[in-house]
Amino acid sequence: MTEADPREELVTHFPALRAFAISLTRNAAAADDLLQDTIVKAWSNMDKFQPGTNLRAWLFTILRNTFYSGKRKTRREVSDSDGLYAARLASKPDHDGRLALRDFRAAFDQLPDEQREALILVGASGFAYEEAAEMCGVAVGTVKSRANRGRKRLAELLDLAEGEGTEMTDRATLAVLSSHKTALAG
Repeated sequence: MTEADPREELVTHFPALRAFAISLTRNAAAADDLLQDTIVKAWSNMDKFQPGTNLRAWLFTILRNTFYSGKRKTRREVSDSDGLYAARLASKPDHDGRLALRDFRAAFDQLPDEQREALILVGASGFAYEEAAEMCGVAVGTVKSRANRGRKRLAELLDLAEGEGTEMTDRATLAVLSSHKTALAG
């Protein structure tokens, strides 16, 4: 005599499983969801059920484990009904940074060679004004002036208001746009 397929017996356990689910969740809708999850797990793992053993006990175990796994998962979730927490976690699409970098490069290319050189040395490369002046063979004030004029011109070309930053994540690019002290602090 061949054993009956346990899948055919599943339906007979639904009322008892649902009652157990309601007792755990104390909510009929949540119990129905829990029952559905249990049946899906049981169905997809039926090959792990040992014929001849207690199917009802196996199903109750799956339901119970599913319930407590859900509870553990819920404890790690953050309640955010007004969306404030999620809004702080949002990130801009990657293409925004690429577009901003493309605009920056186009503006940077419009600067005179001396200003670009000064900004690269004191901004992106992090050299002190004195070191940059020595490398270029000019006075420290000249390097400061070139860097300052370069930053102002970049801000104009990028349509940045006074004190407004860019949304680029490239530290070197940000350093070129910021003052020397700020660049070294970052």
